[in-house]
Amino acid sequence: MEQKIKNYVSGAIVFALIVVSISAWIYAGSFAKQVDPASLRTFSVSADGKVISVPDVATFTFSVITEGGKNLGELQKQNVEKVNKAIAFVKDNNVEDKDIKTQQYNVEPRYQYSNCSSYGATVCPPAQIVGYTVRQSVLVKVRDFEKAGDIISGVVEKGANSVSELQFTIDDPTKVLADARAQAIEKAKEKAEQIADETGFSIGKLISIDEGSYYPVAQYRNAKVMNATEIYGMGGASDMAAPAIEAGSQEVTVTVNLRYEIK
Repeated sequence: MEQKIKNYVSGAIVFALIVVSISAWIYAGSFAKQVDPASLRTFSVSADGKVISVPDVATFTFSVITEGGKNLGELQKQNVEKVNKAIAFVKDNNVEDKDIKTQQYNVEPRYQYSNCSSYGATVCPPAQIVGYTVRQSVLVKVRDFEKAGDIISGVVEKGANSVSELQFTIDDPTKVLADARAQAIEKAKEKAEQIADETGFSIGKLISIDEGSYYPVAQYRNAKVMNATEIYGMGGASDMAAPAIEAGSQEVTVTVNLRYEIK
């Protein structure tokens, strides 16, 4: 009797193991088919959506560079005064605090090197600090293009001796990107339907969608990007007229790739 019970228990265990194995095999096959597109017959299509938009923000960087002797405190004072005047001018032209950002503040020594050849081959005096250079750079974002040229010339008149990196951009590209994306998806769908009709198969469910790079950097059409340092040089104030600022237009592109099941 005891032997029969053992036989029953062993048989039940073996049967349970078989059931578990079969269930696991079925589940694994079903799961793999769901998550692995390679288990399906699929095809993919891609398309671009392009939207031409006019930039609504101009950004530029101005710097005040002050060079002098060893009186570092005086150099810093002169530099700060000029920067503060330039920033105050920018604010007076309705540029908000959030659109003005200090990007860089550097204090660097200037060295004088000796002609070592006059001291022999083995002796050379160390370089001597003869003065300092103080540089402060500020990034400005201008939303009113009609004032951009006046602001650029104005900061130079207030003491900035370097203005550069004038760029145009879209402050909030969300809507532009959404329009380009919708256009790309619609084109990709039309392409998929055309391929299916011409090859005689039916389109199944959408398996995946991928979006490629879509926001080209510094790509402008008919934009006049003018380096104010080249316009005014390093001499500070000038009686030259304010530069013309024309943003042109910018092409925003979204690329999508759709993969469908083939029925």
